[in-house]
Amino acid sequence: MANRKLVNGNEAIAMGAIDAGCRLYFGYPITPQNQIPEYMAAHLPKVGGVFLQAESEIASINMVMGAAATGVRVMTSSSSPGISLKQEGISYMAGSEIPGVIVNMSRSGPGLGGIDPSQGDYFQATRGGGHGDYRTLVLAPHSVQENYDLTIKAFDLADRYRNPVVVLGDAILGQIKEPVALKPPKPRKEQDREWVLTGCEGRKARLLKSLYLSDGELTKHNWRLYKKYQKMRKEVMFESVRTEDAEVIVVAFGSVARIAKTSLEMAREKGMRVGLIRPITLYPFPTEALQKAAGFTKKFIVIELNTGQMVEDVKLSLCDRAKVEFFGKPPGAIPTPDELFKEIKKALKRMS
Repeated sequence: MANRKLVNGNEAIAMGAIDAGCRLYFGYPITPQNQIPEYMAAHLPKVGGVFLQAESEIASINMVMGAAATGVRVMTSSSSPGISLKQEGISYMAGSEIPGVIVNMSRSGPGLGGIDPSQGDYFQATRGGGHGDYRTLVLAPHSVQENYDLTIKAFDLADRYRNPVVVLGDAILGQIKEPVALKPPKPRKEQDREWVLTGCEGRKARLLKSLYLSDGELTKHNWRLYKKYQKMRKEVMFESVRTEDAEVIVVAFGSVARIAKTSLEMAREKGMRVGLIRPITLYPFPTEALQKAAGFTKKFIVIELNTGQMVEDVKLSLCDRAKVEFFGKPPGAIPTPDELFKEIKKALKRMS
């Protein structure tokens, strides 16, 4: 039976990490994610783990890389400017095929910005904010329960693909308190560990690297990584709400999707046929789900807490199969259900 607790979103992520078997955490404080390192500092030693506050974000991601190379489950967390500093390390992990979980409870920007919620890190997360031809799986929870569940899943995906996995939340999802059902961890599926660095006494030495200098060696490596990223497409996850008969479908992720769900119900009460598709994986993006929906709906409204980032992926997915409108709220304000309902109503009126 699940053990239910009332916790905030940051604590749920830390609980998920420990239940997933994370035993090492390296990080550096930044608002609004500080409850994650606080929880890890207090609870990791109880399960035989180690918490270490590094001297900087750059040091912490490189500690993650080194520790993960030994086959241990490792996590770091930060917020937007801190994640920017970690990007070079994330590139090295992807290039060296070293798994790890990176949590971004994003704040507003660009630059130092502010501590209010934003979805301005969508591009950073989904395009790989570091250098080179690489991808990271990106999971976008929209509740405290999903903070817990998707953090556990992030560790499994990182091991399965030997790749960094990003959990992208925001200040709302980090600070909100909700009941969360803590589930006993399932036995972990054994993964290939022939790459793990454990000392080479009695066997051939192993090497994890992202530097390839021989003719054609790097090309071959990058094509192999590309094929791995294509295989990640089968991990796509999304939520579909009342889309069966929808004339208009709202596309939103994370915290703003919660607000959009209330607006959707307000519209339904007025007899308006509105649905919602919520991408849970931002990479891979639920392209096929949107294309299928375009077969029966006339218009999509993309709602984000920024000036327009995911809307580009929606347009690329649909390829002019349906009209796409955008409604954005950059940092500094959060839309109300009434406000989103009015935008939906306007979109329906433009169709008539």
